[in-house]
Amino acid sequence: PHDPDGEEGSEGMRKYGQAILAKKLDEDGDFPLSTEEFLADHGDEPVRLNHEEVVSVAEVFEHVDDEELEDIVAFHRAVGQAMRAAGMWEVEPENYA
Repeated sequence: PHDPDGEEGSEGMRKYGQAILAKKLDEDGDFPLSTEEFLADHGDEPVRLNHEEVVSVAEVFEHVDDEELEDIVAFHRAVGQAMRAAGMWEVEPENYA
C-alpha cells in the first residue's frame, strides 16, 4: 500500500488504525456490512499503524472472522480484536488504567 501521508497527504493530520477504517463507512447506509464487499472496495487501501508502519485494509481483515457486521459497534469490535490478534495494536488500555 502507498503511504497515506505521502504526496497526497492526509487532510492535514495523520490518522491511524481504526480511524482510517471507520472513515470509509457510512454508519446509516453501510450496515449490515459484508466484509467481502468491504474488502472488494477497500482491500488495497493503506492503514497507518504507527509513525513507521503502513499495511493494507486486506492485511487487517485477514484476521476478521465475521462475514457480516451488524453495525458500527460490531465493526469496531471485530477490527479491534483482529488488530490485537495480529500484533497491529500498540496501545493496551491496561497500561493507562
